[in-house]
Amino acid sequence: MPIQDPEKQQIAQKHLLYLKICRKCGARNPISSDKCRRCRSKELRPKRRELKR
Repeated sequence: MPIQDPEKQQIAQKHLLYLKICRKCGARNPISSDKCRRCRSKELRPKRRELKR
């Protein structure tokens, strides 16, 4: 069931899409992080926000 309220949709997108992913272990980290919370690696990338085709 899709979210109809645009304000709630923005909040959901922020929590689901604005993350950093560790290149070593694949853990999800906050966007403000410098190191991985799981393996302490500094190899982080932003999560892709585009649809794959």
